[in-house]
Amino acid sequence: VQLVESGGGLVQAGGSLRLSCVSSASTFDISTMGWYRQVPGKERELVATITPGGGSTNYADSLKGRFTISRDNAKNAMYLQMNSLKPEDTAVYYCNAKGKLFASRWDYWGQGTSVTVSP
Repeated sequence: VQLVESGGGLVQAGGSLRLSCVSSASTFDISTMGWYRQVPGKERELVATITPGGGSTNYADSLKGRFTISRDNAKNAMYLQMNSLKPEDTAVYYCNAKGKLFASRWDYWGQGTSVTVSP
């Protein structure tokens, strides 16, 4: 299974980026998908998650209102729209897929995409 993130880069404070995650898994549409981020020397932290059907989302409190998670199950893709970016949003952003089906459980991670927000 591959999760491939894209869309990271360098942006000025106040700008926007849209991250994408494309999955090769046939279980994408029954997976809870999420974005996490990590700064060197710190623990990986939750950014947002979205349920398999897309009907429910969850965000880190500090990011509500600026970030929007979405998914397109027909494309096996998940997105993170990031607006009003701040230097403290600088991190490597990781895509995650979690789920279970009968006796099978999975927890997949992408390789990450780097986001740098300049002051």
